[in-house]
Amino acid sequence: MRVITGTARGMSLKTLEGETTRPTTEKVKEAVFSAIQFEIEGRRVLDLFAGSGQMGIEALSRGAESAVFVDADKNAIKIVKENVEKTRLNEKAQIMQMDALGFLNMNIRKFDLVFLDPPYSTGLLEKALKNVADFVAEGGVVICEHPFSDELPEENEGLIRYRSYKYGKTAVTIYRKD
Repeated sequence: MRVITGTARGMSLKTLEGETTRPTTEKVKEAVFSAIQFEIEGRRVLDLFAGSGQMGIEALSRGAESAVFVDADKNAIKIVKENVEKTRLNEKAQIMQMDALGFLNMNIRKFDLVFLDPPYSTGLLEKALKNVADFVAEGGVVICEHPFSDELPEENEGLIRYRSYKYGKTAVTIYRKD
């Protein structure tokens, strides 16, 4: 797994060993960043269910102003810290070990770009999507990675489904805050 472009271009990133985390494939990551390429620079990013942090790191590498990485797994947080340090993006990153929904319950910030990629088939995506809407800035974008068999709603708490893409067994649904 590598950073595609930007200040950290080509740097390899660590991932967690085992089955607890499912990293976004390079193909899906490239497609996501192609879809939002003009909406990254200067933006505030939330990488919820961060895993290795690769989506937030890619956004920072491409010029995002800041990124908050949240994951409940202490081993995932350790990997995010290592990856952020390796890419020299520490000053723009805030890394928090906590439950994603708990973070949303205490958060007061607005984000322009939100990545949601929770463990599949747990109901966490639907809960996070509903709860994150209040923290998405006007014109903001929420990107959800989920199994292609899961159909997400057209509208959710002021977030309007913009596009959906399918890549094998994975789907990406993009919402916009109107």
